[in-house]
Amino acid sequence: MDELSGYLFVGAVLFVCGVICMTTKRNGIGVLMGVELVLNGANLNFVAFSRFSPLGLDGQVVALFVIVLAAAEAAVALAIALNFYNNHQTIDVDRGNELSG
Repeated sequence: MDELSGYLFVGAVLFVCGVICMTTKRNGIGVLMGVELVLNGANLNFVAFSRFSPLGLDGQVVALFVIVLAAAEAAVALAIALNFYNNHQTIDVDRGNELSG
C-alpha cells in the first residue's frame, strides 16, 4: 500500500464511522459528533490529495474552509441544542416532533 492510499483509507474509515454515528445516535450531541467525523474524513482526503499532487495547496485551502464551516456549524448547533434542552428537558432528537411541518 503506497502512502496516498493509506491516507485515503483512514479518511474513508473516518467518513464511514461518522455516517454510522449520525444514523445510529439518538441524541443531538452524538449526531454532531458524527458530522464532525465526516468533515474530518473529508479534510484528511483533501490534504492527502494536496500533498501528493503537483497542483500545490488547493486541498489545504479547501480543508481550511471546511474547518471554518465546522466551527460555525458547531456554534449554531450548540445554540439549537441548548434551546431544545430548555424547551424539552432532553436532547433526544426523536422528541422534537412539533418541529415537523
